[in-house]
Amino acid sequence: MATVEIYTTMWCPFCHRAKHLLSGKGVTFTEIDVGMSVTKKREMMERAEGRHTVPQIFIDDVGIGGSDELAALEASGKLDPMLA
Repeated sequence: MATVEIYTTMWCPFCHRAKHLLSGKGVTFTEIDVGMSVTKKREMMERAEGRHTVPQIFIDDVGIGGSDELAALEASGKLDPMLA
């Protein structure tokens, strides 16, 4: 199974949507809360090529973007092969 990391904040509805989609598929992921950590936020922005919004989702160290991009991968049938 792929390694999935998701940068989030507690109050972000898009983060909750992305986590719900992944959890519904039985995907185990590492959640990194950037809400109270400037260091973690900076780390996320470096990995996400300057993007500063949450969530930022990485599958096997490849940044796929946020909740909308995750949903688009799911709708197109491309998410399951990435998670395999």
